[in-house]
Amino acid sequence: MKRILVLLIVLMFATLACQAGTAPLPALPAPATQPPAPISVPITNPQAQQDALVNLYQRVNPGIVAIKVSAQDGSSSLGSGFVYDSEGDIVTNDHVVAGAKNNKVEVDFMSGYKTYGTIIGTDLDSDLAVIKVNAPATELYPLTLGDSSTLKVGQTVIAIGNPFGLNGTMTVGVISALGRTLDSERTTGGGQPFTAGDIIQTDAAINPGNSGGPLFNLSGEVIGVNRAIRTTSSTASGEPVNSGIGFAISSNIIKRVMPVLIKDGKYDYPYIGMSSLSGLSLDEIQALGLKTYTGAYVTSVVKGGPAERAGLKAGDQATSIQGLNAGGDLIVAIDGRPVLVFDDLLAYLITNKSPGDTVVLTVLRGDQKADITVTLDKRP
Repeated sequence: MKRILVLLIVLMFATLACQAGTAPLPALPAPATQPPAPISVPITNPQAQQDALVNLYQRVNPGIVAIKVSAQDGSSSLGSGFVYDSEGDIVTNDHVVAGAKNNKVEVDFMSGYKTYGTIIGTDLDSDLAVIKVNAPATELYPLTLGDSSTLKVGQTVIAIGNPFGLNGTMTVGVISALGRTLDSERTTGGGQPFTAGDIIQTDAAINPGNSGGPLFNLSGEVIGVNRAIRTTSSTASGEPVNSGIGFAISSNIIKRVMPVLIKDGKYDYPYIGMSSLSGLSLDEIQALGLKTYTGAYVTSVVKGGPAERAGLKAGDQATSIQGLNAGGDLIVAIDGRPVLVFDDLLAYLITNKSPGDTVVLTVLRGDQKADITVTLDKRP
């Protein structure tokens, strides 16, 4: 059975030993002497909360579909999706429909209506796909896309989909984190995966079969498409099991990608041609001689790529940590927006920029700050 959700393997990183003689960074500001005042959480009406969820489910359920895929190799799999528009375009994950026989899948509506759909567009980077169905207008109930840029950690979210073939299953959780990254389904010429950014993390229960289904806010707006879970558990048949860490593609990426997939069948992402560490430890910060804890440190630039052409500099001086070179630029802002980690830069590029656009990177090069203008290419 083909796995529908991507099983993310948790990598174990060895702790790097502190190097003798390395000057420590300045101490962080001391905490306030007085503890913060306790936060008062108002008591809400449980019945009203329940009614809100019941009403939401009844409103949006007609727009959700189950997807059944028969692969070229004879295997079959299940996934979820939702109606994007009244023209019969259905949103799902690329990995749900990958390998479908004759580019056709079965689409089952919650009303009981079933039809075949044709895959008309796929995007390996965001893991999105479009299925076109010829269904009666009464079956096409487009769902509303929300603005994922307004989301906050702690907001209640609802996932509805087809886990393990259980159509129309609803689960509730919160937004656990924003701006996560996942590996793209597409790789570079060197075999390394590109990066998918602006990913929502949630603890709403997501399992095999939920892939491609919607993640809602309490207003019934789609704020994400469920894509993957991180887990170390599996069923007897080897399927990954929910562990409270799920990931969804943000609605603002869907808004950018879907119209182009419907029109052209593919989508080109902006490409800057550089690599960075996702986060720096204190050992790494000290080894690099950095004077700040935040930013995206440039570890490499692609030869002939946008970053190199613009003059962005990667580290080239050996440090006490094997494989980590000092002397590279530290990106602290993009177009005036702070960059705390590399994920911030990627999220901004993916949701705001296209190939051919320019961005201004504010970098620290030693003790000097400089603005570098980069003209973006499309991912090769």
